Formats: sequence, C-alpha cells, structure tokens
Amino acid sequence: MNPNVALFQGLYFLVSGVWPIIHIASFLKITGPKIDLWLVKTVGVLLSVIGAVLLCAGVMDQITTSIFYLGIGSAAGLTAIEIIYVSKKVISPIYLLDAVIEIILMIWWILL
Repeated sequence: MNPNVALFQGLYFLVSGVWPIIHIASFLKITGPKIDLWLVKTVGVLLSVIGAVLLCAGVMDQITTSIFYLGIGSAAGLTAIEIIYVSKKVISPIYLLDAVIEIILMIWWILL
C-alpha cells in the first residue's frame, strides 16, 4: 500500500490536534465558542496521537490493515460527528470543511 495517505492524514491530524492545545484562542476564533475547553483539548490530544501513529506508519512504510482501519475509521467518525452537530446547530458550519477533507481521506484510503 502507498504510505502517502497515512503521511498526509497523520500530519493533518497532528497539526489540527495540537492547535487547540497550544493556542486555544485562535482555534476558538476560527471554529466558534465552546463551553468545555477541557473536551476540546482532550479531542486534540486524541487526534494528535492518531496523527502520530499514522505518520510513523507512513514514514516506516508499514501500512497494515490496522492502520487502514485507524485512518478510515477516524475520518468516518469525525465526518459523522461534524455533519450531525452542524445540522443540529451545535457547532459552526466551518466544521463542514473538515468533513469534506475527511471524506477525501476516506476515498483515498479506499482507492489504495
């Protein structure tokens, strides 16, 4: 399997996960206000870990079935959450941009 999707998704998840941890003010300015900042940072930590694992797998060219499911499953989960909660007007429509990126990632994984 081609490691490029793991490298791209890994970097994307790592950057987007670390962002609210290191600069919550700019994150909130783009994504909108949040009530539970601890939850935002928790999701950031989890995205960072997933991103780091995907990056390592890509760099080492070790794209296993488990890595495939981690990549596609995390993208699918985020897409579902973002679409549901944007439609319920709980989170900002800016999250639909991320949903589009996640859908592209899922397609990329499937086309490998």
